[in-house]
Amino acid sequence: MTEHFFAPCPRGLEQVLADELDALGIKDRAVTPGGVAFSGPFETIYTVNLHSRIASRVLWRVAQAPYKVEKDLYTLAHATAWEKYFPPTHTLRVDVVATRSPLKSLKFATLTIKDGLCDRFRERDGVRPSIAKLGADARVFAYLNETQATLYLDTSGEALFKRGYRVAEVEAPIRENLAAGILRLIGWNPEIPLYDPMCGSGTFLIEAAQIALGIPAGSNRRFGFYKFKQFDAPAWQRLRDIARQAAPQSLQVHGSDISQEALRAALANFTAGGVDEVIRIRSGDLLNMPAPAPGGIMVCNPPYGERLSDQETMAAFYPRLGDTLKKHYAGWSCHFISADRGMEKGLRLRSTRKIPLMNGDLDCRLYEFKVIAGSNRE
Repeated sequence: MTEHFFAPCPRGLEQVLADELDALGIKDRAVTPGGVAFSGPFETIYTVNLHSRIASRVLWRVAQAPYKVEKDLYTLAHATAWEKYFPPTHTLRVDVVATRSPLKSLKFATLTIKDGLCDRFRERDGVRPSIAKLGADARVFAYLNETQATLYLDTSGEALFKRGYRVAEVEAPIRENLAAGILRLIGWNPEIPLYDPMCGSGTFLIEAAQIALGIPAGSNRRFGFYKFKQFDAPAWQRLRDIARQAAPQSLQVHGSDISQEALRAALANFTAGGVDEVIRIRSGDLLNMPAPAPGGIMVCNPPYGERLSDQETMAAFYPRLGDTLKKHYAGWSCHFISADRGMEKGLRLRSTRKIPLMNGDLDCRLYEFKVIAGSNRE
């Protein structure tokens, strides 16, 4: 039986996610702003949750209908056969997002859907689910556009960017699925040396190493679909058993940071992610260190100032970084994700590509600089 799903992702990575789903064998898909809709048998959720490095969640569409007022949402929720998916003893959470909805209050819309669902269970079983803000057994997402309401069940549980390897972190870490998406956008593959000179807690490095080693993104975590009535534990275990692939012979993933605290966090995360033996890491300042290889791809999430003192520090840092790139990284492709619009001008280099991306709530750009010694000046 064909089911319908939606995988949200960070803005700017929709096509990258579609390409990833295609590589997973999912051909019936459609790119939309904010994610990718796709369809397939129920077991498709096992594959996507386990393997997708780009998706934020996998949502299972269970009901859809036109609406005009809140009462229509109650009717839709009440008419949906929730008992097919989970029992009334499960704890519940309902979330609503909307685009150009005519309703005045999303909070009231959320309560209305919750009441419709709970009233159905109470009328059928004499029991209604308890509400839980955190760790709910069943999580319902409702999406409202101008005329249509769609109800989904969350199959992922915790957001998929929570891989389970981040046991230590530093300030302003980049989300794991955004890091993985950036690696795809910049064209990295395990045959190319990769270097993050401001690696922080090591997210870019871990994502790259796990990709190269064939470690599935969801290999170290649990999922929401475990608590569905449709969950087939033997089928899930068979998929997990065949998931890990052989490692390549020559992997060059390098990292460094000037902060000892960051390096300690990175090393702890490398171990938790099962990649501590393949990542080469060193301590030091990018401005004073040679490149780790004759050529390759640099990628990093540099600090950017939100306070005036930080902005002044970064304004002094950027020209020195630009000079370092020209001096030590000729032949490298260097990529920086930053919310600082003054970065390109500060480096005194002309970017060869500039991709809009969202890092959480931050409106960022992914800058690409093809570095040639003594050139690329504006």
